[in-house]
Amino acid sequence: MGEIMSEQDQYILGIETSCDETAVAIVKNGTELVANVVASQIESHKRFGGVVPEIASRHHVEQVTHVIEEALEKADMTMEEIEAIAVTEGPGLVGALLIGVNAAKALAFAHSKPLVGVHHIAGHIYANRLQKEFQFPLLSLVVSGGHTELIHMKDHGEFEIIGETRDDAAGEAYDKVARTLKLPYPGGPHIDRMAHEGETNIDFPRAWLESDSYDFSFSGPKSSVINTLHNAKQRGVELKDVDIAASFQQSVVEVLSTKTHKAAKEYGVNQVIVAGGVAANKGLREALEQKFEGEDMELLIPPLHLCTDNAAMIAAAGTVAYNSGHRAGWDLNGNPSLSLEKYTKRNQTL
Repeated sequence: MGEIMSEQDQYILGIETSCDETAVAIVKNGTELVANVVASQIESHKRFGGVVPEIASRHHVEQVTHVIEEALEKADMTMEEIEAIAVTEGPGLVGALLIGVNAAKALAFAHSKPLVGVHHIAGHIYANRLQKEFQFPLLSLVVSGGHTELIHMKDHGEFEIIGETRDDAAGEAYDKVARTLKLPYPGGPHIDRMAHEGETNIDFPRAWLESDSYDFSFSGPKSSVINTLHNAKQRGVELKDVDIAASFQQSVVEVLSTKTHKAAKEYGVNQVIVAGGVAANKGLREALEQKFEGEDMELLIPPLHLCTDNAAMIAAAGTVAYNSGHRAGWDLNGNPSLSLEKYTKRNQTL
């Protein structure tokens, strides 16, 4: 699905509320960030050790109007200058998604603007386009709390999943290990920081799966950490948390970087882009940079503020969908289990 660009500058407003971030952004021509506002709920969920869906939804209700107004104010723009509104329709927490979808529908209706539904993972991928234009074919490694996927793209809006998680996603495994080590929420950044202070002296398993598979499995390393800590406690052996973190992180990033490198070579891509919250992980960034050093393909990793959930990525992906003719109707709904395959097929039938 190639992108058809309009001749004049185009401003798309994006709304993202799939989990615990209320975010609104304005993007110019799909590649230039004009305004990006994120209202985080981390402090509200920290005491529970994870996201509570009902609390997340209530915060979205309280924040979404203010965040829309702030984004327009930062961009020094009015709704009349916005060409279309893009919103995350899935996947995510159903209650949270509904707040964003209904806010976008109300805004589009009130100002007679086209509405575009965006897949959350497509958004994470297109965060990279805000720093550099895509060079197809490309390979995207998506690593987040709920997703670990390798996606091959031949053109804009064409997403072919060639590898996915069979159990725990990378970010999910990080969070569970962090809770085992009694680290604050969100635990991933703490694991990453500690990993750079410890030694990789514990051999946690690597789940390579079948030799020709690009799928991932991180329940093994996670369970091994839990069992190792439990057995050490029973024997009265003291293990350093920083060594646990370093060894666990090494078991994860080695698999991620190796499979990504192998797939990139096999598919002969021009670019390798990294997407999702775990893309902020320093250890993963270092491992990928080492793997692709000297290779005749470009490695793109988004800046930290575009790794975690944000609306700039939704506006960027929404621009492509909008310019390809996709429009959502007033029956647009939050779809917590929306698959990337279904999203791709729907947009390609236009």
